[in-house]
Amino acid sequence: MHVTAIVLAAGAGRRIGADVSKTYLSIAGRPLVLRALDRMFAAKAVEEVILVVAENELERCDAMLRGDAALINRPWVLQSGGSTRQQSARRGLEKVSAAADIIVIHDGARPFVSAALIDRLVEAAAEKGAVVAGLPVRDTIKVVGSGGLIQSTPDRNSLWEIQTPQVFKRELIVAAHAAAANRGLEATDDAMVVEQFGRPVYVLEGERSNFKITLPEDVRLAEMMIRDGRVP
Repeated sequence: MHVTAIVLAAGAGRRIGADVSKTYLSIAGRPLVLRALDRMFAAKAVEEVILVVAENELERCDAMLRGDAALINRPWVLQSGGSTRQQSARRGLEKVSAAADIIVIHDGARPFVSAALIDRLVEAAAEKGAVVAGLPVRDTIKVVGSGGLIQSTPDRNSLWEIQTPQVFKRELIVAAHAAAANRGLEATDDAMVVEQFGRPVYVLEGERSNFKITLPEDVRLAEMMIRDGRVP
C-alpha cells in the first residue's frame, strides 16, 4: 500500500499577527511547517510528502527544505497552492503519483499530530475509504442568528470538532474534488468534499494536542508544551 501525504501551508495566516508567513513561524526555534513535515515522516505508513505553499513562497520554501538536515533523503515535493483551501488541496492532488493508494491531507498549522494517529487513520481509510480525526465537543454549542439571538441548541452528543489528518482512498478523493470543481462547490475541508460527492466519511477520535496554530496564544501554548516535554 502506497501512502502519500499532502501538507497544506498556502494560507496567509493573518490572524496570527506575525511579520512572517505562518509557514516560517518559529515554534521553539523550528519553523511551523517543518514541525508538521517531521510528523508526517515519523509515521510508518507515509512514503512521500507533497507540501503546498503560496506561489510566491516556492523559492524561499524550497531553499528552507533543501537546507534542513532532518529532510535529507526524505521524499518531498513542492506545489503552489490556490486562493482557497479546497483549490490548494486539489493542486496537491495533481502532484500525487498514480502509484498512490491512500492520500493523507493535513494542515501545516497542526504541528503536533502523532505518528500513531496518522497510521491509525491510514489503516482505517484502507478499509472504509474516507476517515478523519476529530474530538467530541466538550462545551454546549448554540446556533446563533442575527442580533445575537440564540435559535437552537444542538445535542452535544452528536457534535465533533473535526481535525486533520483526513485520509482517503486515492480514487475517491480525486473524483470528489473533480466533481466539486465541475459543480462550482466550495468546502471548508476535504471531508465535506467527499460528503458532497455522496460518499460516507467516518471519524476516529483524535488528539487534544493536535490543535491548529491560529492565534498568538496558540504559539505560546505550543512552545510551553515543547518546553514541558508534553510533545516532542
